[in-house]
Amino acid sequence: MIVADTNEKMLTVKEVASLLNIHPNTLRRWSEQGRIVTYKINSRGDRRFKRSDIEKFLNEFNPYKSNP
Repeated sequence: MIVADTNEKMLTVKEVASLLNIHPNTLRRWSEQGRIVTYKINSRGDRRFKRSDIEKFLNEFNPYKSNP
């Protein structure tokens, strides 16, 4: 997990879970496993995500993507 230091709008766990149509706990588990990039925004450890990282995740793990 990485500490955020960017001006890009960050998405919450709830927002990303909704976009991916998964439970928020699944997203938290994926971030702990390193499957998706997470940014910690405060000392409490709240997670935030960049939209660009979510798009990259979707492109990399798309089961319907054709392999050349």
